[in-house]
Amino acid sequence: MAAINWQGVFPALLTPFTADDHIDYEMFDKNLQAQIDAGVNGIILGGSLGEASSLQNEEKYALVRHAVAFLAGKVPVVMNIAEQTTSAAIACAKAAEKAGAAGLMLLPPMRYKADDRETVTYFLAVAGSTSLPVMIYNNPVDYKILVTLDMFEELAKAPNIQAVKESTRDTTNVTRMVNRFGNRFSILCGVDTLALECLVLGANGWVAGLVDAFPRETVAIYRLVKAGRIAEALAIYRWFMPLLELDIDPKLVQYIKLAAAATGIGTSHVRAPRLIPVGADLAYAENIITTALANRPQLPDYLKLPA
Repeated sequence: MAAINWQGVFPALLTPFTADDHIDYEMFDKNLQAQIDAGVNGIILGGSLGEASSLQNEEKYALVRHAVAFLAGKVPVVMNIAEQTTSAAIACAKAAEKAGAAGLMLLPPMRYKADDRETVTYFLAVAGSTSLPVMIYNNPVDYKILVTLDMFEELAKAPNIQAVKESTRDTTNVTRMVNRFGNRFSILCGVDTLALECLVLGANGWVAGLVDAFPRETVAIYRLVKAGRIAEALAIYRWFMPLLELDIDPKLVQYIKLAAAATGIGTSHVRAPRLIPVGADLAYAENIITTALANRPQLPDYLKLPA
């Protein structure tokens, strides 16, 4: 079985597009390099921020192959799976493994509110079809299915289900998971606006969104918290918060793409039916981004801290 150290910052990467709606691999590489230079610990492709619902499956596998070749083993490449049927999810898992992915992030069944038994059976079936390590995405706010502690008890039977993207928006769930399972599951915060709190409570990492535009600030917060330098991390986090709130907006893809374009490591192009914001929506995001850039903090030499 393959192994991933589910610890640190794992960007949920954007998928940059050209003006004529093709994947912009040149900009993709530029962002990837910025992430590596900032000290991230892995990358996730084909998630919500990657516009998974707008990508063809072959585009996802092409992104995996490209990222694996570009990164040359520096950090693991994780592919997200969000399918409507068990058979389709299993096919995606096998294809991702063939494309070179080092791990999978797995959402519950889409477009159907499965009950607990159905959800667990789905997760175990997909995990059982691959040797890749799996991170369960627990996001009842957006996907209407809560993976409960009792469900994780069942999922613990699968050795390659190793981590959870904790997006319940209930920070006490970090403590509940640790109290129940110890270190059986790595816990990665999946909500930007709760990241510092979750890390202080013992989360092992952060599946981040605004890292797509601000990779150094994101990794600095993580490493400072883990080094016990909470006051320094908190100062950056307070500056960051208006930006981080873009991650929990329905237009998170558009807004984070605007931020990445503003920092020079992304483009604002989105794939229809999404449209680039205009009017009040555009003004809202631009005000947050320009204000943040005008007050961007000086970072300590965080790369010397443990990863």
